[in-house]
Amino acid sequence: MAVALFFLLPAGSLAQEMRVMSYNIRYKNTIDSINGWEYRKENVAASIRYHGADVAGVQEAQPDQIADLEKLLPEFAWYGVPRVEGKSGEYTAIFYRKGRFTLEESGTFWMSETPDVKESKSWDAFYPRTASWCKLKDKAAKKTFFFFNTHLDHRGEIARQKSAEVVLSQIRRYAGQHAVILTGDFNAVPESVTYGNVTKDGLLEDALGLSETAHYGPVRTSSGFFVRKEPLRAKIDYIFVNGKVRVLQHATITDQQEGRYYSDHLPVIAVVEIRK
Repeated sequence: MAVALFFLLPAGSLAQEMRVMSYNIRYKNTIDSINGWEYRKENVAASIRYHGADVAGVQEAQPDQIADLEKLLPEFAWYGVPRVEGKSGEYTAIFYRKGRFTLEESGTFWMSETPDVKESKSWDAFYPRTASWCKLKDKAAKKTFFFFNTHLDHRGEIARQKSAEVVLSQIRRYAGQHAVILTGDFNAVPESVTYGNVTKDGLLEDALGLSETAHYGPVRTSSGFFVRKEPLRAKIDYIFVNGKVRVLQHATITDQQEGRYYSDHLPVIAVVEIRK
């Protein structure tokens, strides 16, 4: 049974508010059996639409999955580059409502000592990892912001720590003084060095802690596919923002059917407003 989220927005904010999402959709893996992508894809797309996401950063999206989301979400355009070429190349893709936003610029960099080199990796990384970004203009509000989306390495502790530093340096490089939203699966808990590297110099803050109303839903996001009585494993999926983004609401979405979530991660959503 899907759980509906109803956000109460401050007066005067409706025209400016925007819903942003981070969602690790789980790559297309034949061992997932009843939780395989072919059984989940409609629910993943429906969840993005039902919860009113205006911009969604998705992780682990392979080419076939991107093609499916294109068909299922025709109101969205998207940008992304696979971390490696081929059918197994995963995207840190950004889906955005094409009726609301104009894409002004976009790019992708790699989590390495040479971020402009395609398919590069460094340190103890198991895979090449990427971050994609879009410079988007809200057509009605006439406001411009940068949206970054990433997925850090699942094994390399040093790689995660260093990748957090790469993300910050590239945000400064591309976004300058603009509003910034960063989404992603960081494979790191809030107590980790990696999380500390994202937030340590004050450029970015966790949207959960900035929300003007109490967080809704579980804080932890690494769920596995099956709904269980035990606590969820860890909080590793985030939305970060800089000081030019106001956070009105923040939630972790627990939609499920017949005791199974739509992915092995729960999506995180925030209602935000770009400051003048």
